[in-house]
Amino acid sequence: MSLDNLNWKILKCLQENSRQSNAAIGRQVGITSPAVSERIKKMEDLGIIQNHITLISPFEVGYQLKALITLHAFMGKLKPFLEKVKTFDEVINCYRITGNENIVMEVVLRNQKHLETFIDQLIVYGESKTQIVLSHVVKNNVIKRF
Repeated sequence: MSLDNLNWKILKCLQENSRQSNAAIGRQVGITSPAVSERIKKMEDLGIIQNHITLISPFEVGYQLKALITLHAFMGKLKPFLEKVKTFDEVINCYRITGNENIVMEVVLRNQKHLETFIDQLIVYGESKTQIVLSHVVKNNVIKRF
């Protein structure tokens, strides 16, 4: 399935508000609700649309800190870390990257003491560097057609 202009318009609508009805999307893009539904289903089946999620503000539910932590894994510790990181509740995103570091994690933490405790768990896997997030400049930007 190729993504035509109509599919891209539907994707834009869904990225801006995935809770809007197919009828509302249809009005915006100029097709019927069943046609929108069919196109969405096809894009889901092909893995273009991967998930429908609810984004939660960590600060509103009690987390005081958000941080980006990079890890340069010690020799032989990367594979064990790749399994261990899946068990950390603090980690909301984790990427394996190129460069001097192997890993970048986005984490949410209750306070500075929680950050210290979390970093202590990383010491056995490698050298970490932490940056505290102050604010979002761009957040969940819409992926557009190239």
